[in-house]
Amino acid sequence: MQYTTLGQTGLAVSRLAFGAMTFTSGDRSMGSIYKTEADVADALVGQALDAGVNFFDTADAYASGQSETILGQVLKARRSEVVIATKVGFRTGAALGQAGLSRRHILWSVDESLKRLGTDWIDVYIVHKEDPFTPLEETLSALDAVVRSGKVRYIGFSNWSAWKVAAALEIQKANGLTPFTHGQMNYSLLGRDIERDILPMMQRYGLGLTVWSPLASGFLSGKYTRETLGDPDNRYSGFDILPFDKEQGFALVERMRVIAAAHGASVAQVAIAWLLAKRAVSSVLLGASKPHQLADNLGAVELTLDEGDLAGLDAATEPARVYPNWFIDNLVDQQQKTAFSR
Repeated sequence: MQYTTLGQTGLAVSRLAFGAMTFTSGDRSMGSIYKTEADVADALVGQALDAGVNFFDTADAYASGQSETILGQVLKARRSEVVIATKVGFRTGAALGQAGLSRRHILWSVDESLKRLGTDWIDVYIVHKEDPFTPLEETLSALDAVVRSGKVRYIGFSNWSAWKVAAALEIQKANGLTPFTHGQMNYSLLGRDIERDILPMMQRYGLGLTVWSPLASGFLSGKYTRETLGDPDNRYSGFDILPFDKEQGFALVERMRVIAAAHGASVAQVAIAWLLAKRAVSSVLLGASKPHQLADNLGAVELTLDEGDLAGLDAATEPARVYPNWFIDNLVDQQQKTAFSR
């Protein structure tokens, strides 16, 4: 296993993390996702621990909190050895206030997560989404309070826009509030949107990056075909939320098969290894629900893609430039050409 520190902290985390979104003890509201019962969850976590994984991720909204409960139970004997991240922000109940990032909801939610996880502290507490109804200052003050109380060690964000993170960091700095350590964002060969603005912002502020859905909800495992993509027993039947062109995706997978064959690896390992080769990436969350899937994904840490492989994958999946990025890039290109022509 490879390890790194998270952002500018001293918190050591494995570069492959385990995501517990699939854990459930009966909630089938998202049947294509919530499908891993406690006995299988225990085996998967043990498998991850044996491979050197020390970083585990869940959220209060996963399976009505059942994911937190199961993860806490299976990690109880190893609590001092692992880093647990959980999240707040999505709706967790019918009451009007049981959602969002208000001070009231954050202070209530952190206590509920602690109970479900069966622990005295949360290593990394992540705001799961933006809240357009709560002042940013209120959210940041509440996050600072849960850190100062000793209930949380570090804080992060997930699914936030670049401008809001930058604004938050400046508010935190100006007011002596606990700063964000990292962002947990969607990133894969089929979803490189964060390269436009999120990554430059993160690098400016020294933030770490953890990645969710590195296989684009399993598409980059190479197991899907045009005929099986809609089968009711696979994830895409109930969780097709990632906006990428499926035909381009199938073409990419065929290219990845060639690279995988040359390295004696799997398509999924190529997808994860591409992410691990990115300096900005701290850790990649693995969401496998079966032991053989997890074993394959964990094997990605042993795969080193050569410069030709990386350049080819980069070129094949380069995201379209949007304004003002293309305008800025064009000006820089013109200035460089002028400078070198003198």
